[in-house]
Amino acid sequence: MTAYDNNNPFAKILRGEFSCYKVYEDAHVLAFLDIMPRVPGHTLVIPKAPARNILDIKVEDYLHVARATHKIAAAAKQAFNADGITIQQFNESAGGQVVFHLHVHVMPRHDGVALLPPASRKEDVKVLEDNATRLAAALK
Repeated sequence: MTAYDNNNPFAKILRGEFSCYKVYEDAHVLAFLDIMPRVPGHTLVIPKAPARNILDIKVEDYLHVARATHKIAAAAKQAFNADGITIQQFNESAGGQVVFHLHVHVMPRHDGVALLPPASRKEDVKVLEDNATRLAAALK
């Protein structure tokens, strides 16, 4: 497997080199909105530990990601009055992974509303700010 790249976009977010719409952070994980969301409230949960994907993350580090994903999913369902939640996680190019820092997608879903295609449009800044505020409030 290819080695972890410290210059991937999520590593840069963790170092503060790229900005993000943060909704949750603790000592082990960071959760922020996807800037090209497939639905409103589409959130990414990443470990702070350098891990390319599920194939190389330490189990202890992955457990922190899983706990945060659980927390974000419950808050997203509430904040966006969702009928359900889609959780996705991709590994390596053949598995659909595009950014090579482990991340879990949390997407609030509504009956009859399809997901937008991946990376199909960049969301308006004001909408991202509003959605981040809604989700962060639901986490308190």
